[in-house]
Amino acid sequence: MFHFQNRGAALRRSSLAIALTMGLTGVAFAQSTTGSIFGQAEAGQTVTVANDTGMTRQVAVDSSGRYRITNLPLGNYTVTLQKDGAVVDTRKNVGLTVNAGTEVSFASAANAQALSSVTVTANALPAIDVSSVDSRTVITSAELDRLPIARTAEAIALLAPGVVQGSSFFTGPTGNPLVSIGGSGVSENAYYINGMNVTDPLNGLGGLSLPYGAIEQQEMLNGGYSAMYGRSDGGVLNQIGKRGTNEWHFGGQVLWTPESLKGDPHNISNSAGALYQYRNANKGWNTTADAYVGGPLIKDKLFFFAAAEASKSQDTYVDPKSSGTSRERTYHDPSWYTKLDWNINDTNILELTGASTKHSYNGEIYDYDSTSHSQGDHLFGDTHTKTSAMMWIAKYTSYITDNLTLSAQYGKQKTDLYSELSSSFDPNLIYIYGPSSQNPAISGSTTGIGNTQAVDTTTDPAHQTKGANYRLDLSYVLGDHTITVGIDNQRTQDLNDGDYVPTNAGYMWEYGQMTNPSSEIISGQVDAPGAYPGGAEGYYVDQYFYKTAASVRVEQRAQYIEDSWQVSDRWLVKLGLRNDQFTNYNSDGAPYIRQTKPQWAPRLGFSWDVNGDSSFKVYGNAGRYYLALPTSVALRGASGSLYTRVYYTYTGIDPATGYPTGLTPIDTIKGPGAQISANNEYGQAPDPNTVTARSLTAQYQDEYILGFDKQFNDKWSYGAKATYRSLKNAIDDTCNYQLFFDKAEAAGLDTDQLRGCYFFNPGRGATFQLPDGNGGYGQFTLSAKELGFAHAKRDYYALDLYVEHPFDGKWQGRFMYTFSRSYGNTEGQVKSDIGQQDIAATQDWDYPVLMEYAGGRQHNDHTHQFKAYGTYQFSKEWNLSGLVSLISGAPTNCSGYYGPDETAPAYNGPYYHWCGGKPAPAGTAGDLPWQKNVSLNLEYRPNFADNKLAFSVYANNVFNWQEPTYVYEYYLQPNYRRPRGYNNPRSIRFGVTYDF
Repeated sequence: MFHFQNRGAALRRSSLAIALTMGLTGVAFAQSTTGSIFGQAEAGQTVTVANDTGMTRQVAVDSSGRYRITNLPLGNYTVTLQKDGAVVDTRKNVGLTVNAGTEVSFASAANAQALSSVTVTANALPAIDVSSVDSRTVITSAELDRLPIARTAEAIALLAPGVVQGSSFFTGPTGNPLVSIGGSGVSENAYYINGMNVTDPLNGLGGLSLPYGAIEQQEMLNGGYSAMYGRSDGGVLNQIGKRGTNEWHFGGQVLWTPESLKGDPHNISNSAGALYQYRNANKGWNTTADAYVGGPLIKDKLFFFAAAEASKSQDTYVDPKSSGTSRERTYHDPSWYTKLDWNINDTNILELTGASTKHSYNGEIYDYDSTSHSQGDHLFGDTHTKTSAMMWIAKYTSYITDNLTLSAQYGKQKTDLYSELSSSFDPNLIYIYGPSSQNPAISGSTTGIGNTQAVDTTTDPAHQTKGANYRLDLSYVLGDHTITVGIDNQRTQDLNDGDYVPTNAGYMWEYGQMTNPSSEIISGQVDAPGAYPGGAEGYYVDQYFYKTAASVRVEQRAQYIEDSWQVSDRWLVKLGLRNDQFTNYNSDGAPYIRQTKPQWAPRLGFSWDVNGDSSFKVYGNAGRYYLALPTSVALRGASGSLYTRVYYTYTGIDPATGYPTGLTPIDTIKGPGAQISANNEYGQAPDPNTVTARSLTAQYQDEYILGFDKQFNDKWSYGAKATYRSLKNAIDDTCNYQLFFDKAEAAGLDTDQLRGCYFFNPGRGATFQLPDGNGGYGQFTLSAKELGFAHAKRDYYALDLYVEHPFDGKWQGRFMYTFSRSYGNTEGQVKSDIGQQDIAATQDWDYPVLMEYAGGRQHNDHTHQFKAYGTYQFSKEWNLSGLVSLISGAPTNCSGYYGPDETAPAYNGPYYHWCGGKPAPAGTAGDLPWQKNVSLNLEYRPNFADNKLAFSVYANNVFNWQEPTYVYEYYLQPNYRRPRGYNNPRSIRFGVTYDF
């Protein structure tokens, strides 16, 4: 075995110096799909690298004994040292890691006594990449084949430190649970496939992903990334797909998760002990089949790889007891990936990538008796939905000279978001919203009376999102500097987007209660219910009207420059500057947010190769990261939307339909029985120049990292990293209509077109515009004090520790612990405690009273995180891998009515940081239980099949731990702290795989 510790003194130069003097690090382009090889050898010798596609590159070792070969496609390489045309040393099976450098150094000919070719398998290469200054985790396809995890990008990301499961309220385009990285909101991450940004254009919640078997590597960047990256202040999930080689390979896999071996999900009861939802029967099965093929279409020139996957799931889902229904659900999730690589010559490469994923749902709804746990007659079909996403990329790379590299890329994505009401949908049955808020003296139960209508709102079946990403990167090595410049442009579109109530009535029945019956339902607009028949206990009902419609787009442009500067043999300083510009357009193609002035995002990082041999690295990073608003913001914020209610008290409830009876209209500012919108959303389209504060600036976050990685010996490494993140600016909407009206009226402005809500920067003063009726605009200004909000704050700090044993042919393991805190008065663009995913339009900043006592631990705060994963190779035939995760629970809120008298001065409902008449600061209502999981995977590859055939058994949640993952945080009994959901119960999956 070759040990780097035994290198001769003449060659113990800094590995960092080699990497950077030779220009290694600055040419791994943004959202990189490549890696690099660097090292040292005797001056004047020649180093040649060749991969399994026949691509060959050759460089001479310079006068200082260093060489480097950069921007290499991922794969396995053979590195050969030649002297006077003769091969004197060879390293085989040198694997590259995305966005990183791999050191391959050779002893001098004299020291090695190279009489002839010496071949060494490179299994002792340095585990520490001293050429990087960021914080990343890379999981390879070999690890993915063994580790017992779910087959999603987010499940892979959870292997990285500081990454936790997001709220169960939020899912991605194909139904995947989302993750929070470094205390950020789940909408603040960026997703990439083969270098293209494929983040969901609609709301930033998730992104496209490759078929699991097509992933060559997945990189998770959770801090410190270079100026080449942007549009994220959470983290980056970067997937690199597999490619063809000079050998044909094919294979397939079948996975089966039977219903009979699944644990029973826990039932949900309210605080009074009454059954809310029977869940023991909510189980089903899954079958997944995939196949791949790859090889040369023209040897050494043109290569092909393709993979396809089809997954089908069926289950039973019993709805909450009040609905009296259950569903038989079927999901189809097909996906495919293909890649063409053309080695035009040794200095020019063209890559073409295509990928698609779909998520389709069909369901049938049945009558269900939650007391006898029996399913009754078929009622009707559920709404059919299908999300169909497709993307393609073309990328050209040219090694113009040894010092100059050019990369150009263009790609597009399209997602169809189709929905179709069932042919048995009953348009005459009105949906019941909030039956548990009915008066129990009338309904006869704490769960209330609902009906079998399962559709509250539906969407336009022509709904579609699009994205286009084009970028150009140029890197030049100039002495001790590697200078990289580039542009990174993106266009996203949201077309035919809209929601509406599909019943003939055009509204839903929504039940509610005022804890104080004498408190106005909407302060200054809707009277208190207590003086009306049936309202003595504060109970009321409203007709809820809702409709949105828009086709909008967002343009994002960026330019960057970065210099990787070797200050000395062991020191690297990386200096970068990025300029982001964002413009959001409404349905008429007019900009309503224009953030095109320079938004400078500096990045500064360093790496210190302490011992000069890649065994001990100290690194640090400081940077600023900007985030644009996605397309969905325009749906209600910059387009015509209807969001109104008509309020009543009631004296009865129809036991068959759940409709209120004995209605008495409640008086409003517009008279009894009038439609009232708390946010002044009556369907009118706003003037784009009146939607935001004139000085609106983009959300951004500052980050600071300091850490080290160290080899304990040739088998173990360990490290630590401290991170501090601070949100410096945010965007949300504020809806204090009376304040706006009074200020505009005092300024002598026409208030007829006054907006109900405006986008602004919380904690800052703002100037808003109103049309003056003459083609111009009048203005009114509110100071930060008049608006009444503290500055938006989200501070995250963490200490990550790890110990790692790389795979040595027998076993591999990584053990991690994170201590972290996420504290402030905002989570970010979403609101996890109530599941609000109106990006940058949460209820938080609508009125100052909603933000009283908002400071505290935020929802994505998980103080302690223990993670461990690894694999043990008993023999060539048997392999066991495991995953252990112990995550402390998230903090929760107690949200009630306002003040000691429990009133509703802003919105009617328990939306204030008060609990039973007492202040309840954010995060002080108690933590959720620890989230615990142990998963195992056992694989058998029999010798009689040449180890190409594999049988596997995967057990998820071996001990069947089920704890609440989110709860009902409104202080309304008997539902306060009622679980909304639990961890998935134990499941067993069987698999058969063949690889040829």
